[in-house]
This record gives sequence, C-alpha cells and structure tokens, in this order.
Amino acid sequence: MGVYLDHQATSPMTDEVKQAYREALDVVGNPSSIHQAGQRARSVLEDARERIAAVIDAEPVEVVLTSGGTEAINAALKGALWAAQKADPSNPGAIVATQAEHHATLDALAWLVSRGATWLAPGVDEFGVMNTAELDSLLESHPVAVVSTLVANNEVGSLQPVEEIVEIARAHQVATHVDAVAALGYIPVSFRDLGTTAMSISAHKVGGPVGVGALVLSRHAPAWEALHHGGEQQRQRSGTLNVAGAVGFAVALEAREANRQQGVRALALLRDRLMLGLQAKVQGIVVRGSTERLPGNLHITVPGCEGDVLLYLLDQHGIHVSTGSACQAGVAEASHVLLAMGVSESDARGALRFSLSYSTTEADVDQVISVFASVVERASAAGMAAPA
Repeated sequence: MGVYLDHQATSPMTDEVKQAYREALDVVGNPSSIHQAGQRARSVLEDARERIAAVIDAEPVEVVLTSGGTEAINAALKGALWAAQKADPSNPGAIVATQAEHHATLDALAWLVSRGATWLAPGVDEFGVMNTAELDSLLESHPVAVVSTLVANNEVGSLQPVEEIVEIARAHQVATHVDAVAALGYIPVSFRDLGTTAMSISAHKVGGPVGVGALVLSRHAPAWEALHHGGEQQRQRSGTLNVAGAVGFAVALEAREANRQQGVRALALLRDRLMLGLQAKVQGIVVRGSTERLPGNLHITVPGCEGDVLLYLLDQHGIHVSTGSACQAGVAEASHVLLAMGVSESDARGALRFSLSYSTTEADVDQVISVFASVVERASAAGMAAPA
C-alpha cells in the first residue's frame, strides 16, 4: 500500500476487524424476522449497537444505524427541518451551518434551499472556527429548526467550540446536530457530554467497513421526520439492518478508542515531526487550521503549486495523501473550506492534507520528508509551464 496518509478519507480495516466482519457475514437471518435465525441475527446486531453506544457514551436506543455518515447527516438536517415545517406550514424553515462544513452537509443544504428552505451561515475565522457571536445573533433574529456543526473540520482539522455552540442553541430552544465523523477515534467524543440533539458518525473513518454509520439521536428529542420509509426497523429509519457492518463498526470503534487512549500523544508528535520536516525542506509552506486540531491532521498550502499536481507526484513515490475531502476527489477546484477562511483562491489551490493514524510510523513520515522538496520543485515547474 506504500505510505498511506489519507486516513481522513478512509482508514483500512485491521485483521481483527476483518475477522469479526467475516464471522458476522456467516450469521444467517434478517434481524427483523421472528424465527430463531432472525432472532439470533437480532441478538448479534443489538450486541454491536450496545458496544457502539458504550464507546460514544450514548444509550443503545439512541444509536440509529445508517449506511454511513452522509445518510446520517442528511437524516438529521432534513428530518429536523421537515418536522419544523410540519409543525408550522407557514414557516419555510431555516438551518444554521457555516460554509466550511463537509459536502454532505453543504449539498444537503443546497438541496433544501432549492426547495424553499433558508440556510443561515455564520462566518468562520482564519482557522475555520465558527463565529459564535454571529450564531447567537442569527438565532436571536430567525426561527431556526436546527444548528449543525462539525466537531472537527475534516479538511484543516480545527476543533470547533461545540459545547458553546450547543449552549447557545439551547438558550434559544433550538435543536443541534454535530458531525463527529472526522473527530471520532482521535479526540474524546461523548454524546452525553456534548449535550447535542443528534450526532453523525461513520465506521470506515475508524477502520470499520464502508457502508455503515449511525445517527445518534437523543431519546429526549421530539420526533423528527424520517428520511427513509418502508418497514420502521429502527426509530427514525426504515431498511433491513446490516448485521455484519454493525459488528465491524463495533470492533473497529473499540480498537480505535483503545489506540486513542494509549497513542494520541505519539500521533501528535509524529504529525509535528512531519510538519517541521516539510517546513525545513520547502520555504513558504503555510500550515492551515488551528493549533487546537485533530492530532493526526496536517493541512498545508504550498505557494506556486497545484495541490492535484503535488498529489499525483507524491503518488508516484507510493505516498497517498489528499487535497481535501475525498468526496470532492477529481474535481479541480479550490477548497471551499479555505475560501471560507479567507484564503485566496490561488493559495487555496495549493492545498495538501496529510492525515495520519495510529498505524503511521516514523519511517512513513521520513519518507514523505525525503521526497517532498523534489516533488515541490517538479510541481512548480509544471505550474510555470502551464499555458496562461
């Protein structure tokens, strides 16, 4: 696999997770069936749900299993808005979220706006952190269905003031949703302590299978409108449940939490080793995001270079990184997160995101450092050779 430093896009399953996943694939039966095979499948599923809930400090009934983080985010935003519109048909409804959110949020909001909803966007500072004074002002002056925020920005890694955001929303009696997909497994994530109405998480970002995640919805929350209909297998979600996916998610999440408790300091030191090494090799590199960031995240911009060109040249050395969100891979455009932070479009186009995890080694980091100057030199030359 070479040097894999794109764990924020997806993190590979360990042998332990693969084994548990394979064994769960042998469980026969639909967990909604009432015969013995179905009830055995239900038992395996509910055990996995309880284990997921235990790690994130939620109650099992609050964990609504989904096909991933994108579905969970869509279910939260649309469900909250539709419930508000149903309660007051004269109100088109509003959602508050910054312009620096993940595309799962932004694209869901754009779809809702095209159908009459209102999107209110508080600004972010130069680190990508929400302006909470603007949030308070928006909630004071508009009827809002839900406030949505990242726990940690998936591109630049900046931690958001989630507790403050939730407290402000609560003071205005507004529901909250937090996107914890990027943060899970790297910082403490307690649904109970966050005090939010809903939270989205995803398995493959913590070394679980692709195609499973969860919307964590407080049991004290009023009912939101469902995104899916056709069976009511779960609170807030219809659809046959993915037993093996839930098991893989549970095992991966438990392992990642154990690694977090033991290795997060070493991970941050490894990230800083990479940062200092790159800065020593290439002048002018700018590290983006707050110092209060995910421990494995390093986001930089390299002046005079296109991020896509840097990515391809690193890939030729067997080094796998990204220019930002994998959901926008292949789209040659400046990062919306950096633009929201006030970075110029020309500078934003030179972005690279290195995302390390607990399997990353010093040798991996040193290999990146050893080739980076030559990669930047070639990328700069490519930029100068490109037609105007």
